[in-house]
Amino acid sequence: MSSSVQRKRIRKSPEARRAEIVEAAAAVALAEGLECLTLRRIADELDVRPGLISHYFPSVEDLVAEAFGTAAGAELEVLLPSGAQAPTTTGAATGIAGAAALAGLTGPTRAGVGADAGADAGASTATERLARFFGRTSGEAYDAISRLWINARHLSRYRPLLRDRVAEQEAAWRGRLEEVIREGVERGEFRTRDAHVTAIQILVVLDGLGAHANTEDRGRPEAVTRMAVTTAERELGLSHGALTRDT
Repeated sequence: MSSSVQRKRIRKSPEARRAEIVEAAAAVALAEGLECLTLRRIADELDVRPGLISHYFPSVEDLVAEAFGTAAGAELEVLLPSGAQAPTTTGAATGIAGAAALAGLTGPTRAGVGADAGADAGASTATERLARFFGRTSGEAYDAISRLWINARHLSRYRPLLRDRVAEQEAAWRGRLEEVIREGVERGEFRTRDAHVTAIQILVVLDGLGAHANTEDRGRPEAVTRMAVTTAERELGLSHGALTRDT
């Protein structure tokens, strides 16, 4: 008589199963890179048959694109929630559900950042929202998403589905930052001729700093580490330090 006990399988709804697959894929992408995503690898992560994964994602390219979009979208909700509201769930593994799921799978640093995201609900000014955004764009947790962006942009040269998803996320990040800048201009907190251009300038500097996520960055001069903040303060007509004060 066999001593092994067969584990009871839990039947999940198609929506729940798909979300589970995407969350697992996003976690693997963040921890190891998009190249490590295969249907078999995610099946092993979830202890299911590869055929179940292919039922929802017939092509691994679909899964790679969805994993990146999910991770990048969830990170945006953590870094800069829309409308100064705490994140909400909008689709598979996005918003609070996605950020929390990724937090649990990518280490304690991210969990701390995710827990702080709800604090934006109490941010009363655009300046405070932007200061909190910059406060979160550093450290080990942010390096993980920076590495994923580097990875995705490189692979997108050869993978059309991923290229479309990268473009979609770039537009989402630009739009969210532009939203905050326009709000600040309307309230008289910021001064800029073109909120769209200013948002791009800030993100270009952040991307440039993030490009070094795979290399040693200790010992950088403060003038370098706060380049994105300095750019924002200059382009928005703010005094030096306005976006690094405790808020």
